[in-house]
Amino acid sequence: MQRITIVGGGIAGLALAAALEPAGRHVTLIERRPGLPVTGTSLAIWPTAEAALRRLGAFEGLAAVSPSIDRFPIARADGRDRVVSEVPTSVLAGRRDLLGALDAAVPDSVERVVRHVERFDPDDPAFSADVVVGADGVHSAVRRAAWGDAAAAVTTPYLAVRGVLPHETPSEEWGEYWGRGRLYGIGPHRDGTNWYTSFRSNLGPREVDVRAALDEARTGSRDILPSIARVLDEADPDRTLAQRIITGPRLRSYVRGRTVLVGDAAHAMTPNLGRGGCEAIVDAVTLAGLLDALPVDEALARYDAERVRPTKRLAGTSGLVMRIALADRAQPVRDGLLRAVGALRARRAPTPARPAEPVR
Repeated sequence: MQRITIVGGGIAGLALAAALEPAGRHVTLIERRPGLPVTGTSLAIWPTAEAALRRLGAFEGLAAVSPSIDRFPIARADGRDRVVSEVPTSVLAGRRDLLGALDAAVPDSVERVVRHVERFDPDDPAFSADVVVGADGVHSAVRRAAWGDAAAAVTTPYLAVRGVLPHETPSEEWGEYWGRGRLYGIGPHRDGTNWYTSFRSNLGPREVDVRAALDEARTGSRDILPSIARVLDEADPDRTLAQRIITGPRLRSYVRGRTVLVGDAAHAMTPNLGRGGCEAIVDAVTLAGLLDALPVDEALARYDAERVRPTKRLAGTSGLVMRIALADRAQPVRDGLLRAVGALRARRAPTPARPAEPVR
């Protein structure tokens, strides 16, 4: 009987527990929270993650209750120099809905343990499994124990504040808006409007006062689109999350012996590409498929070969986009580039066909 212990019951941990073939193995899922979150903002489900969710039988129900998008414009904070960015048609799933769909896909054979693993002890009988999976987020206790202090999380100077409003926003206002040292986003949510903003702040890094974060977001926002100002004014602290943006270390490998990392424990990235949750799902389904098909050591080596390079590339690109979007002194240069890209796309847009002249 193969034993697999998964530390962390978030997106990555639930997806892995759902994806693993239960026959011939005992899977233990350790999670500190006894239930699902009350609410949560939207996550775009990109095509690779959609395919993984379909394999778990978790996509159709999620899509039935979620809005979708096929474009997400980028513009200056005042709404000018709008660049229309077409994206693959993607479901925008509420975090609670996504976790609920994954949770429902976990077989009853998985043993669930409610426990906060603050310090990972390899000698603890709970972790004496054939495979130990760190799915415990950016501050992963599993990663710290197996990779050492050099693998600590990296704290950025930026804060992410996001929430949900209980009413819809017109689709023409959806998009991401870049100001001086600040960015804002507005999009659909099954319960109304998903919104977010990021900016430099001294709050945190661990426990961030939501009301103080909202005050900073409101008082520091100038020359912005009226719809953004309205969203910030209407934001309810009880439906708002405020967190320091923290990224993971650049690991050369996600495997150390029989210990393996997935999701944010392996490659926590800034939220600018909206890919963190998606890559966590792909990690989990990839690892499960390899463990089902190959001996453990070979499966872990293949997982490393398949997942390290693409996730490191995405993390690097996401960090670069964050620096561009939150430019302060370089804002005029950035806005000039936005203006140039917008003009170029406008020139390349197809010209509507003229109606034929009537025959006389």
